[in-house]
Amino acid sequence: MSDLRFLKPFVWFAVSIIVFLSLSRAGLVIWQGERVTATDNLFFIFAQGLRFDLVLIGMVLFIPLSLTPLILIFKQSLPVWRIVVTLYLALLFVAVVFVELSTPSFINQFDLRPNVLYVEYLKYPKEVISTLWEAYKLQLIFTIIFSALSFKWLYGRLKTAAIQVQAVRWWKAILLSPLLLLLAVMMARSTLGHRGVNPSTVAFSSDPMVNTLPLSSAYSVLYALREMMNESQSNVQYGKLPDDEVSRLVKQEMGIDEQYFTAGQQSTLHFHEATHKREKPLNLVIVLEESLGAEFVGSLGGLPLTPELDKLTKEGMWLNNLYATGTRSVRGIEAVVTGFTPTPLRSVVKLTKSQTNFFTIAQLLKEKGYDTSFIYGGEAHFDNMKRFFASNGFDKIIEEPDFKNPVFTGSWGASDEDLFSKAHESFSSYEDGQPFFSLVFTSTNHSPFEFPDGRIELYDEEKQTVNNAVKYADYALGEFIRKAKKSKYWENTVFLIVADHNSRVYGAEIVPIERFHIPALILGADVKPQTYSRLASQIDLLPTLLSIMGVDATYPAIGRDLTRSTMPGRAIMQFDTTQAYMQEDGNVAIMQKHKEPVQYVYKKPHLSKAEQQDPELMKKALAHSIWSLRSYLESSYRLK
Repeated sequence: MSDLRFLKPFVWFAVSIIVFLSLSRAGLVIWQGERVTATDNLFFIFAQGLRFDLVLIGMVLFIPLSLTPLILIFKQSLPVWRIVVTLYLALLFVAVVFVELSTPSFINQFDLRPNVLYVEYLKYPKEVISTLWEAYKLQLIFTIIFSALSFKWLYGRLKTAAIQVQAVRWWKAILLSPLLLLLAVMMARSTLGHRGVNPSTVAFSSDPMVNTLPLSSAYSVLYALREMMNESQSNVQYGKLPDDEVSRLVKQEMGIDEQYFTAGQQSTLHFHEATHKREKPLNLVIVLEESLGAEFVGSLGGLPLTPELDKLTKEGMWLNNLYATGTRSVRGIEAVVTGFTPTPLRSVVKLTKSQTNFFTIAQLLKEKGYDTSFIYGGEAHFDNMKRFFASNGFDKIIEEPDFKNPVFTGSWGASDEDLFSKAHESFSSYEDGQPFFSLVFTSTNHSPFEFPDGRIELYDEEKQTVNNAVKYADYALGEFIRKAKKSKYWENTVFLIVADHNSRVYGAEIVPIERFHIPALILGADVKPQTYSRLASQIDLLPTLLSIMGVDATYPAIGRDLTRSTMPGRAIMQFDTTQAYMQEDGNVAIMQKHKEPVQYVYKKPHLSKAEQQDPELMKKALAHSIWSLRSYLESSYRLK
């Protein structure tokens, strides 16, 4: 048996992982008791939890476990093996502990276990560390201390176990190595079926957060990273339809006559004639408001936190039934600036194939002689924005280093009032006759919710809350619009004020549709006051703006011109890896990877399964998801 002592460190590691993750899972279940109880599947969560903990162990051990017998044939390799294996297992354990302990804070923010966002944010240490320190100081300190103690505890036991290991006879090593490899692979796959287990295996309820409880956060992150590496492949789609059927259904839902399509049967490139005829097209300013959900907007039945925006709704085209396409800023940028529909992949702002010659409204307007800019109070490299914008039509990028002596700087850069002062200064500098387009992206309404003193009467007693940040952001917006109204550029400029996404998308629904509801207002120039109450999507804003500006153009975006369209509205929403296609009649097609689409009925705020399934709705939903993925993969979403 002395030849098998090398297994002892691996057993210590595996048992420690199982015990720790089981205790963590129990804590999460207790914390989310009401939502867990509603699913009536407590045993399933823990049974599948053990299964997926073994999957994680198999994933991280199959190489070192299977190679160890072969390495230990040689006595000279023993000292190196002891050091490497002890450090590898101890560091791996502390990584699992750290990610798991950060899970409650991540759930509070995103209502899911840590996923690919967890890793993506590591690219931006300044913003992340500052936010964590301001918003989660105690949790961060506890996590670091507990992780360090965990490392010390396990390292000591692994070191003791490793010292006892002896060399392995060559014939035993040759027998053991493939057996251990097979064991680890079977643990990682956890099935004899064609596909190994994955998160959809434990999607047992309509509550996405509860569905993640059987997983561990380390597994969830590793699986998301693997999916990200496969983004160039078509296996991430929700289903299949013939290409001709996809194109027919997507074009049909655009509501555009076939004669206006200019580039073949499968392309959506089409000529769009503006409904507003002008001798000189207007300028355009898009104000993308960070995390401004409908629940904060008085005019949408929310809290009384946006008095400035509420007043402005009577001065322009107020869209009170608009839905975001996603839950991240890059999704909002994707929809508003490019008119692109969401996919199970990351936003095109980050994807490789969309970094050049991907259609944006900036690219279109630049070709028509507009000066184009992106103005942001933070560092524009965040979320790959700078690279995407610079390569797809934006002439000028103004970011935090360009702000001289800002009034206030927080974790996410210059305050909103500094941002709008910079924007006003930029717009005022244009010579008469030079058209311009600018995307102005706010950031104050982002955790840890920092803003200057003395600007607003606080809504909450504690200063740094989301409610107070929303109220300050609204104050800064109001000040900007007042300045703009007195400027030379006001009468020649259309302004869009729209949220990038809702503040926090969470809930027990398979897709919490209510949390995709956002405000949007088009005003300025000669825009007439009106309320547009039909269902609309962020992707509809681009063609609508071009129409109001008086810009005739040929482009591939599939959104509807709301100044013209009489079709029943629809909205497409991406929630993690699930996509919803909602019609104005309340019928919703829900699509999940590796599952058949299912029809629901939305009656605010709940979704319930439809008594009958509408095949045409399923086809339309599937066609749009396939079209988006195909357009990206084939690099066909471009002007020419």
